[in-house]
Amino acid sequence: MKYYNNVLETIGDTPLVKLNKIVEGIDATILAKVETTNPGNSVKDRMALQMIEDAEADGRLKPGGTIIEGTSGNTGMGLALVAIVKGYKLICVLSDKQSKEKMDILRAVGAEVHVCPTNVAPEDPRSYYSVSKRLATEVPNSWYVNQYDNPSNAKAHYLTTGPEIWEQTEGKITHFVVGVGTGGTVSGVGKYLKEQNPNIKIWGIDTYGSVFKKYHETGIFDENEIYPYITEGIGEDILPKNVDFDVIDKFEKVTDKDAAVWQRKLAKEEGIFVGNSAGSAIKGILQLKDELGPDDVVVVLFHDHGSRYVGKMFNDDWMRERGFLDEEKETAEDLIEKHKDLSLITLGTEELVSHAVAKMKDYDIAQIPVTKDGEFVGSVTERDLFDALLEDEKSKNKSIGEVMNKPFPIVEKNAKLEEVTKLFNEKNQAVMVKLDEGKYHIITRFDIISVIK
Repeated sequence: MKYYNNVLETIGDTPLVKLNKIVEGIDATILAKVETTNPGNSVKDRMALQMIEDAEADGRLKPGGTIIEGTSGNTGMGLALVAIVKGYKLICVLSDKQSKEKMDILRAVGAEVHVCPTNVAPEDPRSYYSVSKRLATEVPNSWYVNQYDNPSNAKAHYLTTGPEIWEQTEGKITHFVVGVGTGGTVSGVGKYLKEQNPNIKIWGIDTYGSVFKKYHETGIFDENEIYPYITEGIGEDILPKNVDFDVIDKFEKVTDKDAAVWQRKLAKEEGIFVGNSAGSAIKGILQLKDELGPDDVVVVLFHDHGSRYVGKMFNDDWMRERGFLDEEKETAEDLIEKHKDLSLITLGTEELVSHAVAKMKDYDIAQIPVTKDGEFVGSVTERDLFDALLEDEKSKNKSIGEVMNKPFPIVEKNAKLEEVTKLFNEKNQAVMVKLDEGKYHIITRFDIISVIK
């Protein structure tokens, strides 16, 4: 009989799959190392097993102990599987930007999950770095994994992932491309491959809001590079010890939108249902395609499974809310899709200029239609109020009827985009759209700008 003694023996030996439609126009062979066939559906199973076995060997992890780790979800899953087989408890600390699916999966395999805010500094006591370290001091017989600085992370990929890629490509690989987070995969694989052939290029994929690319190019840790981003699993606001910058030849940044859009394209065009960082990786290759030639063999690693993102990147509403769906806006009603459920803010002719200023400030708007007896009789804009107050600051006590301009033009909800845009000019800053049941809404310049590709 042919069988495995436990699920941990199924880790590794993941397939290499040629990409076709999605890389049309790239003059090279592009092969995907699809890590979703690991039992935890991600590449992180490899290093989870290595880190625990190394900690067992040197006594850091003792029988019946508790494993504690800050994770984006995938490392936690790998640790959970090893913990189950080997009889350990597991506490996972996640940032709140991680998908609900990741959190639910960790709980399903018995992990205790703590969720921390994303938009805090690493040294903030609320960050998932700090909470992980604190729990490790409070929980008896516990071991803090620290995948960012744990050398067993990169070691796992040096011993397994790198050799697999070299063997599967028969040594013909010329480029290795992967999203960089903790740095274990890029550093371990990169070190192994360069030992076999120092001419192999190692490209790391980064995201906007992360420090990696600039630090690699300049040696400067620029805090101005750090800001919140949506892409999961890659980029950092710290410099993990596992990132071997000497092994990496180039970093390429990919936007949050492109990461999500190309993640979805992989599913629809290649039938490969993988995670968010895979979208970043494939878009990064497309951005660098001019550096590739017909004899190049590029291996791109896809970290994890798409099922962990069904509530986010694979959800149309989630994508639409963030402006990530490139949907054609054809009518006036399409232009106000994002805010048509909000109440239309209006002014009466008898209200004062000071009231208009307050409304613009409270609702963060720059133009307001003016009504009288239920009819649109005029309009005021931020510029109108500025000019009036600049001329005479006592104007704030004037009525809107005294300073208003002509009413904004009105279009039907099915008016074409071209018809709407022609109505905007220097004197006319907005357009009203007539909806069902006698309701109206406002189209602003920003609504037009947001749909221009």
